[in-house]
Amino acid sequence: MTNKRLLWAAALLLSGVAPGAAASAMSPDAFKPLAEAPLTAPKDNVGRYVSQRPPQEERLFRSDIIEKKIAEVKAMLTNPYLSWMFENCFPNTLDTTVHFRLKNGLPDTFVYTGDIHAMWLRDSGAQVWPYVQFANEDGRLKSMLEGVIRRQFLCINLDPYANAFNDGPTGSEWASDYTSMRPELHERKWEIDSLCYPLRLAYHYWKMTGDTGVFDENWLKAVENILQTFKEQQRKEGKGPYRFQRKTERATDTTVNDGWGSPVNPVGLIVSVFRPSDDATTLPFLIPSNFFAVSSLRKAAEILSEVNGNDGLARQCTDLASEVEQALKKYATFEHPKYGTVYAFEIDGFGSRLFMDDANVPSLLALPYLGDVDVNDPVYQNTRRLVWSEDNPYFFKGKAGEGIGGPHIGYDMVWPMSIMMRAFTSRDDGEIRDCLRMLMTTDAGTGFMHESFHKDNAEKFTRKWFAWQNTLFGELILKLIGDGKLDLLNSL
Repeated sequence: MTNKRLLWAAALLLSGVAPGAAASAMSPDAFKPLAEAPLTAPKDNVGRYVSQRPPQEERLFRSDIIEKKIAEVKAMLTNPYLSWMFENCFPNTLDTTVHFRLKNGLPDTFVYTGDIHAMWLRDSGAQVWPYVQFANEDGRLKSMLEGVIRRQFLCINLDPYANAFNDGPTGSEWASDYTSMRPELHERKWEIDSLCYPLRLAYHYWKMTGDTGVFDENWLKAVENILQTFKEQQRKEGKGPYRFQRKTERATDTTVNDGWGSPVNPVGLIVSVFRPSDDATTLPFLIPSNFFAVSSLRKAAEILSEVNGNDGLARQCTDLASEVEQALKKYATFEHPKYGTVYAFEIDGFGSRLFMDDANVPSLLALPYLGDVDVNDPVYQNTRRLVWSEDNPYFFKGKAGEGIGGPHIGYDMVWPMSIMMRAFTSRDDGEIRDCLRMLMTTDAGTGFMHESFHKDNAEKFTRKWFAWQNTLFGELILKLIGDGKLDLLNSL
């Protein structure tokens, strides 16, 4: 076996925790951070960094324009380590997770989250997002992206309350969960963002390509299911049809009150029983996800109006978006004794609020990244200072680095996703530079992003195969180049 094959096999064997925010689908032992001997970046006999991509014949999907872009960016970057990380990370979704085929003559793409062979609506939408900008330059890439969108609509129509799906009726280790499971579902945790990411991706695809073919009857049915689900989870007329419980040692993997979750006062917001981390909410009105619902519904309305000519369904989307937006304005902000007016992370409509942030997106830190608030919004800036401080109970700072984590992995574990979101939303070149340096020094010599690393020792990490964070790192580098910050990158 070649060195490259050995390295790739080792990467798979070292995968420790479920992909993306889906780590709850692993055994309890999977949450133990990896403790390894010190890792160093592999080099060849002339000192060049060795690509950590799988051999070409083992890559699941190839795009000529993506290969061209990788070569172009590598030629721009003068820091060899940063160049190497970009080469490893940016194509990771295509190399290792994309399963593209035709179904009934139409593109169909099933996207693994990584070492769980299931498709999360959130993760898959985020994983392929950075490739959409290149779709017009590669017809096969465009078809693959169309296939992701079509598959997401099919998943929503199968069960709008599910967060993760199988590639067929194969069953799941979570079939015993106390909820309406079926063999096509991998997991059935209700998360608002699971229905928002497909809308975001479809809108972006439409705007980039002008292709309207995906907006067929399955699309219209998906929008109807999204609207119905969001309205049910406003809980104006009872608790709705969704319940969830699991036999587990992890408190955040199940819910209180016989599966209904904590009580809410119906004020117009939408309940999210689980967070984007796949952890149960403490207070069910999750503020970042409600912001995401507003922007996503408005994107859907624009498509419905301009492409489908369905003004009635479009109006339902805009009306619900406006209602949730007004509720956010009235209930989402509070006076913090140290930071002034800030957004709460979760509320219940009774007056209770939770001041924290979680690394998974949508998050309070990531609000401008998703286009949900303006980065210059003073309330956002106050909130940003709060969540990137030790006044956020899930902010950790140590010898290796600093950033936001969450209860999903636990104390002292920083998620690189939060560091990337800090860079995406920064107005300060010095801050961006600090984030990039931290990302480059906390990969433990692997050339990839991890789910999390210990704040004092980056060689203790979870998840070596995490396509979402890898591709997100590539997205960040491309954005900085597009923003005219190549000199900043080359100053590292």
